[in-house]
Amino acid sequence: MKFNDLKEIVKSYSPNSLGKIEMAYNYAKRLHQGTFRESGEEYIIHPLNVAYILAEMHADTDTICAGLLHDTLEDTNLIKEDIEEFFGISVANLVDGVTKLSKMNFSSKKEQNFANTRKIITGIALDVRIIIIKLADRLHNMRTLEYKNNFKQRENALETLEIFVPLAYYIGAYRIKSELEDLSLKYLEPVIYSKIEEERVNIEDKYKNILNTMYLNIHNKLESENIHNKIKARTKNIYGIYKRLISGHTINDIHDLLSLKIMVNNVLDCYKSLGIIHSIYKPINDKFKDYICNPKTNLYSSLHTTVFGEEGKLVQTQIRTFEMDKIASFGLTAYWNMYGDNARNIMQEELKEKFQFYQSLEEIDKVFNDNEDFVNKVKQELFSKKIYVYSTNGEVIELPIGSTIIDFAYKVYGDKGNNIVEVIVNDKIVPLDTVLQSKDRVHIKVGENIISPNVELAEKARTTQAKENIKKLILE
Repeated sequence: MKFNDLKEIVKSYSPNSLGKIEMAYNYAKRLHQGTFRESGEEYIIHPLNVAYILAEMHADTDTICAGLLHDTLEDTNLIKEDIEEFFGISVANLVDGVTKLSKMNFSSKKEQNFANTRKIITGIALDVRIIIIKLADRLHNMRTLEYKNNFKQRENALETLEIFVPLAYYIGAYRIKSELEDLSLKYLEPVIYSKIEEERVNIEDKYKNILNTMYLNIHNKLESENIHNKIKARTKNIYGIYKRLISGHTINDIHDLLSLKIMVNNVLDCYKSLGIIHSIYKPINDKFKDYICNPKTNLYSSLHTTVFGEEGKLVQTQIRTFEMDKIASFGLTAYWNMYGDNARNIMQEELKEKFQFYQSLEEIDKVFNDNEDFVNKVKQELFSKKIYVYSTNGEVIELPIGSTIIDFAYKVYGDKGNNIVEVIVNDKIVPLDTVLQSKDRVHIKVGENIISPNVELAEKARTTQAKENIKKLILE
């Protein structure tokens, strides 16, 4: 990696930012001079790679500058005010946001680690770009993890799966998420990883003619119907295959092992394409998902249908618009491609208004002062397995597994969750402590009277929001 590599990619979408970015590169290079990574490379190679990963997402000028400078506060004598003087308050805040807290402020390494993990997670509330820089930083570190000792490899891989993979998922950055998952598995289960990797390559080779025939059949038929399209083949990532295998599947019965991603111009063409594909290849009815009408909670939108392809091979087709595809691959970071240097404010607004996990994170941050308690609660409530249930108007609500009616009520109705009159799940009246399952349809009637609060109800609740609301009622 050389600075010219970064320069070329930035030039392709934001040539006017090159002056400031080059200044940041030279500044970081001078500060890190004489320092080397465990690979033997000059240290500047790491921030340069981080900046390059960000540039691949078409990151704004300040984000790339912060990527280049992200280790300067931690590893050199530089202070935040120096960065602000030369590069402005935005860059200074981003670099400060990704900088680990000094060990001098803590009595133990464990205490410091929990505080730093909290800082990473809550950084998203200050500026989502902080998380994006941390993800780029972690991605390059994972790509070069071979130079660490075995203990560090496993430690970093576990932390990546527990913290960084969920964060990537929540902002919709699927490409980063998938690569982080695979790299983590490579160091946690190297034998299994190698075996799946080899089998994956064999499958791609074995079925490439089938996918190619399907590609031509679908592409030509769509074109004949005046639907402009672009199609790409995809094989499930290694970690995704691993998760299915350990849950009892064989590799041959993973219905989305092979996929064709079909991109068209607009939503109407998505549904037309679905009908055309079904006219060529018969679908498996229970494998159809409409994430356009009901997007995932991280804004992922697409139609999924698994069909019997050539020679009876199961192939998933994912149908989406070109814009949906950018969101599907890059999540919130796709907004840089759409809005350039103005994207940050739009990203932050979308995060607060449309991403369900954000409100839950704010509630947990408000309630738990102790860093260890905060991190453990985030892992338990936000980074654990989820259920997805439907509200009366068909909105998909995300909750931690084991959640009850009371969790749903406070998530959907806020304080009106105190005024539940009757609960109907799947057309049956049920009690407040009923544990919900994915795909349940929940209808809650609210009135004027406040529910009778009790400790037992609070204990059965899974979410911080529900527990805190019930506690307030008890205290009143």
